Amino acid sequence: MTRRRASAAGALALGLAGVVLALVLAVDAFPRGLLALALAAAGAGVAWYGLLHVGGIRVAGAAIGGLALVAAVVLMAKDRLVAEALVVGALLAAGALARAAFARPVELPAASRPQRPVLLYNPKSGGGKAQRFKLAEEARARGIEPLELKPGEDLERLVREAVTRGADGLAMAGGDGSQAIVAAIAAEHDLPYACIPAGTRNHFALDLGVDRDDVVGALDAFVEGGERVVDLAEVNGRVFVNNVSLGVYAEAVQLPGYREAKLRTLVGTLPEALGPGGPQLRCSGPDGRERRAGAAILVSNDRYRLGRVLGSGTRPRLDAGVLGIAVAGGEEPGAQPPWREWSAPAFEVEADRPVPAGIDGEAVRLEPPLRFRTRPRALRVRIAQAHPGASPSAALPERFGESLRTLARIAASSESTSRAWRNPRERLAPPDAAGVSPIPTSKER
Repeated sequence: MTRRRASAAGALALGLAGVVLALVLAVDAFPRGLLALALAAAGAGVAWYGLLHVGGIRVAGAAIGGLALVAAVVLMAKDRLVAEALVVGALLAAGALARAAFARPVELPAASRPQRPVLLYNPKSGGGKAQRFKLAEEARARGIEPLELKPGEDLERLVREAVTRGADGLAMAGGDGSQAIVAAIAAEHDLPYACIPAGTRNHFALDLGVDRDDVVGALDAFVEGGERVVDLAEVNGRVFVNNVSLGVYAEAVQLPGYREAKLRTLVGTLPEALGPGGPQLRCSGPDGRERRAGAAILVSNDRYRLGRVLGSGTRPRLDAGVLGIAVAGGEEPGAQPPWREWSAPAFEVEADRPVPAGIDGEAVRLEPPLRFRTRPRALRVRIAQAHPGASPSAALPERFGESLRTLARIAASSESTSRAWRNPRERLAPPDAAGVSPIPTSKER
């Protein structure tokens, strides 16, 4: 049995075992099991209600919610701790094996090596990754000219000067905000671009299929890399590679101390952002009706997969030619409807004052109206042959039922794991009206 088939079979077996054991515990512990579930749900609801308020209500909500959650744990764990740990462990292991079963390497078309590639690097990004991994020396060893972004220097000017001197390939080692600047100039001049994951989280690298743990190996994109073509997006003429956030997160990143205490600062913005004094943002939904979005708007360069256990928070495709749009907040102050998601090639947000925004994690203020648009197939990306070459969610089914059926097909298949995908664009059909790309069938794989 191949490793992929074994992972699929293990995921199914452990998942089934975890569910069965949980049901047995619930029946065996009745009525305690039902009471514990009610306490956990009530505690989470009261705690969230407290977060949306200030003063005594917030303190009371946190205290009552916390006590309810602790009571739920104690109620079930006092004599079944080992069994509960087995349930949690089985489900976590099943998820990890399922991810491994769905992961497939991508074979990207070979591309010619640039003659005068340049690496721009920020020595302070990611806690000093460029210096820790000696990226300048590693770049020179590969025939790549390193250019350090010194304090006070303008990255865009540095990149444009390199292009003027004859650079025919651009790589950036830094955060996603810096990646967007370099990617935009590479696209403008139709130059190959390489994303070196030397930032803190490297979300763009993840969705491109660059191994975020192999910072030095990413330089091989300009030595023996393959090429794929991906989209860019822009808001009011400014290019972004990941997303633009408006509302809760955007308000938080504007505040002093955010980077030192992100969770506390984000929680502190909730009452203002979600209440009557929050940002007065207006947009048109997929039905064309204008509405207020009080909590948050997220506009992404291609569609994110939100709220799934597998592949959550990643983009299955970066070449669908759409914006991913997710809106939270209601027409009435304090309303909390679920996220509404859709895709479109363009999107506009109105406001009555400058809008705080987080563009690829960078805090800015934008003058309304905010006009978003996609730039389909704008960027030629080089990726090292040893790296995945596609997002971790590129082959993940969208729905739970389809995930189970696909795992069963993989477990029953005799397919060899040595077969790699071609370019994801050759495997994934164009998105449907909702921006969702069909998952390849077992025959297509």
